[in-house]
Amino acid sequence: MRQEDQGPFTRIRPFDAKRTCLLLVDVQNYVWNPDVAQRLPYFDAQLREVVLPNLRRLVDAFRGAGAEVLYTVIENLTKDGRDRSLDYKLSDFFVGKGSWEAKVLDALAPGDDDIVLPKTSSGVFNSTNIEYLLRNMDIETLVVTGFLTDQCVDHTIRDAADRGFYPICVADACATHSQSRHDAALKAFNGYCRTMTTAEVLREIAVADARAAAR
Repeated sequence: MRQEDQGPFTRIRPFDAKRTCLLLVDVQNYVWNPDVAQRLPYFDAQLREVVLPNLRRLVDAFRGAGAEVLYTVIENLTKDGRDRSLDYKLSDFFVGKGSWEAKVLDALAPGDDDIVLPKTSSGVFNSTNIEYLLRNMDIETLVVTGFLTDQCVDHTIRDAADRGFYPICVADACATHSQSRHDAALKAFNGYCRTMTTAEVLREIAVADARAAAR
């Protein structure tokens, strides 16, 4: 049976600006900076040539449609990082409170009224109040983008699905350190979400805008 034929139990849903949120996961200086670019040339090229332009297009389209744009960043809530998850401590993930590394990339800077959530674990639903916020804003569909596909993006999609949201992964607006890791992640969490391209998401927004204008 095709997903479209499963009645109310389907991930194929028309775009609704009031019920949809674009989430940018860890698009920050800690994840991409000159040092990272030098060490990880594939990742650097993928961000410059594909992911960042697509993220910019998505942010502009969502803002233009009046939909929510939300950011998460890895950032300690305390100066010494004692609030970090055990995994982040063991992995030596330390992003100072208010530091340059914690800031969103300039190319994707948040708007004056956008929400930026600092998190101290891979799973944004585990270490922030994102679910509370999404419920308060009547969000049903979470469009997930950002870094890294096989780590924090993966966690976000699985957790969103388990909590009753409709996650969408925009495959060409996410990245990790190799193409093989990216492809494997998309395949692994495919059953938890609808996977789309940037062009497909923009097309659905345009269709929704046209319908609204015709009313």
